[in-house]
Amino acid sequence: MNRISQLMAASVICFLPTVALSAEFGIAFDWGDIPLCTSGSPNTVKNPAFKLTNVPKGTKFISFTMTDLDVPSYNHGGGTVEYKGQTLIERGAFEYESPCPPGGSHTYEWEAKAKDGDGFFSGTLGTAKASRQYP
Repeated sequence: MNRISQLMAASVICFLPTVALSAEFGIAFDWGDIPLCTSGSPNTVKNPAFKLTNVPKGTKFISFTMTDLDVPSYNHGGGTVEYKGQTLIERGAFEYESPCPPGGSHTYEWEAKAKDGDGFFSGTLGTAKASRQYP
């Protein structure tokens, strides 16, 4: 490789964009001690505890919603909690309609959205999802 080719290659490498690798926002949960329900008629229960990882900078609130992936049209609800740097959202921060698949097992997904405010115009800074079967 001649000197001009070397300089051109070096200049291209210098101008390549750098990508900052950041860890992904994540949540984890288990069902805890909610009452067993397989009738198809959910109970109103306290949220499970959520373990949070890599919450985006600037987060002021985290909103949680649960979806039955086998029957996504059913609204199980969720709740919003204030975020103050904690890595655990305690059980009982809000109430929702429990998992309650009629005769069998369904997969349920919790979605958490990190928000920079609690109003209509707040922005979403990141989204995390975690799913488990019940029962």
